[in-house]
Amino acid sequence: MAELRSLIVVLGDQLDLDAAAFDGFDPATDAVWMAEVAEESTHVWSSKPRTVMFLTAMRHFALALHAAGRALHYTRLDAPGNGGSLGAQLQADILRLRPARLVMTAPGDWRVLQAIRAVAQAHQLPLDVREDRHFFVSISEFAVHAQGRKSLRMEYFYREQRKRHRVLMQGDEPVGGQWNFDADNRDAFGAAGPGAVPPRTTFEPDAITREVIELVNARFARHPGRLDSFAWPVTRAQALQSLQVFVCERLPLFGRYQDAMWQGDPWLYHAHLSAALNLKLLNPREVVAAAEAAHREGHAALASVEGFIRQILGWREYVRGIYWTQMPQYLERNALAAPENLPAWFWTGATDMACLRDALAQTLTHGYANHIQRLMVTGLYALMLGVNPKQVHAWYLAVYVDAVEWVELPNTLGMSQYGDGGLMASKPYVASGKYIQRMGGPCKGCRYDPALREGERACPYTTLYWDFLMRHETLLAKNARMALQVKNVARMTESQKEAVKRRADAIRSGEVGVAR
Repeated sequence: MAELRSLIVVLGDQLDLDAAAFDGFDPATDAVWMAEVAEESTHVWSSKPRTVMFLTAMRHFALALHAAGRALHYTRLDAPGNGGSLGAQLQADILRLRPARLVMTAPGDWRVLQAIRAVAQAHQLPLDVREDRHFFVSISEFAVHAQGRKSLRMEYFYREQRKRHRVLMQGDEPVGGQWNFDADNRDAFGAAGPGAVPPRTTFEPDAITREVIELVNARFARHPGRLDSFAWPVTRAQALQSLQVFVCERLPLFGRYQDAMWQGDPWLYHAHLSAALNLKLLNPREVVAAAEAAHREGHAALASVEGFIRQILGWREYVRGIYWTQMPQYLERNALAAPENLPAWFWTGATDMACLRDALAQTLTHGYANHIQRLMVTGLYALMLGVNPKQVHAWYLAVYVDAVEWVELPNTLGMSQYGDGGLMASKPYVASGKYIQRMGGPCKGCRYDPALREGERACPYTTLYWDFLMRHETLLAKNARMALQVKNVARMTESQKEAVKRRADAIRSGEVGVAR
């Protein structure tokens, strides 16, 4: 066997032929290493759609590597002797292949980086971890931005990136004369509903995907989720098609309705591109360029385009910077000392709250929910219930097809659960059931009334909203953005407060909210 100079480690969320790990690749002396291992579906209770998404995208990428003439050592989940974890499988293959060094693009998960480093050290192999140039901003650049700041607000970071990368700019000023059109992007659909929304792009599972579906249904039969509607893009060509269709058909109204919900329609005007982006099937530069071109050509209004680009160039880059500058301590943060367990019905959808039942059903069916359902339905309930944010994080990481820890953890622990005490978000995102009703939630068909905070018909969101304000009154009174809400607590009588507390206790005990 010829001497192997470099073993290029490629993870399931690094499916990019142009990744830095391939720089200088020599087919005569280098080879690629990939492995499907059970640990990546069991360290959190990964849903079936998420596991299938990763495995089938990996197998399709293996074909792209072969077509590119790159030697590949690939271990399937059901291969005899599979090591079960990335570390164990890599160790076994190092003993077999005897590479002179390991090379990889920086991973998106702290846990995985430590595992690969440990293997390299155990075998006294050099490990070349290269910058992930998929992103607009390097971790070292974000660290410079963050230095000396007690809080890290996305808006300031976003403006820096707009200027630096010349996105939606006219000279030194933003196109349209303002940086942020968020105030224009908060419409609900109204009583008539969304009407005829252009459908998302779907892809019939091919033989590879069908094989993976069968494997996952057998190997992870007890894991949550369903696979009868799996239709995500799993190749670069499919991802590019999804991008093109979104820009042509849904981007024009994306901004206006990005916070709107409608029962039974999980897709609406959203992009559905985050999984393809996070697996590196799409490059964020081409996504931003496509949206910017749509505005320049008069196809999409500035408010929609800016709102979409802010999610990619702003928020996505920002949360990655938060993750890598704050880990590993960030995972343990729990600023509100939230003690509760996540309700078991989050894994089944067996709740009688219509908005949660709808969001959980589509999550378990498709591995997807839009950002407002994640923040202001599932996340909001967990926050106000007082669930330990680490448990909430484990659930989000498990159930969504786009969940990679670098993006999921800050969004969940920081933005959704306020677990970092305001490092990311300037206030806890709390609201009553009236907010969900206003944004198109399925309140009309629910047994609970969002206008009521006490009594048997009181909406659990509304009860928990007032309970949250009372429990954290001292802390929230110091927050200028929460002061008005906290002042409303002072207008409640003691009997009203006691009634809210009793109802909140009943919700936490499981007497309320569980489908009977």
